[in-house]
Amino acid sequence: MTSANDLPAGTWSVDTAHSSLSFSVKHLMISKVRGSFSVFSGVVTVPDDRLAATVNVTIDPKSVSTGDANRDAHLKTGDFFDADQFPEWKFTSTALKASGTDYVLSGDLTLRGVTKPVELSVEFEGVNQDPYGNTKAGFSAEAEVNRKDFGMEYNAALETGGVLIGEKVKLSFDIQLAKSA
Repeated sequence: MTSANDLPAGTWSVDTAHSSLSFSVKHLMISKVRGSFSVFSGVVTVPDDRLAATVNVTIDPKSVSTGDANRDAHLKTGDFFDADQFPEWKFTSTALKASGTDYVLSGDLTLRGVTKPVELSVEFEGVNQDPYGNTKAGFSAEAEVNRKDFGMEYNAALETGGVLIGEKVKLSFDIQLAKSA
């Protein structure tokens, strides 16, 4: 079993080629639409006290991809991301605590100029070296946010009841870090 204590102290960068940031939201009250972001970066600073680690991530909302160009274009507008006015999203950690064999990472999430606290359930996947001698670490994390909390109010009522788009957005991250110092 691995724990965060197995993570060497130092500075780590998100290896974007081996990481993914994705989301899902209900559509028509009967299915989920999934999407991801391809442009993001992050730095994790790990001191000797692993629970004092800090995480800083930025995301480019214009890099959204849901598999439908028209939907992606709509998401970038003021109805949702307002990506021209708010071209960068941020997550800054505020606390990390153990929760059984996993962890809870608390932090401030800023989307569309609105900052709200969020808690991510984090699983430490372990540490290994790649074939080139680079030290890598893996994490997976999940959270749920309400899009309306960040000013994403757009919706449409359905004739049969309910709404076009759910308010709850599930976030799912698979992160590989590369030790840089």
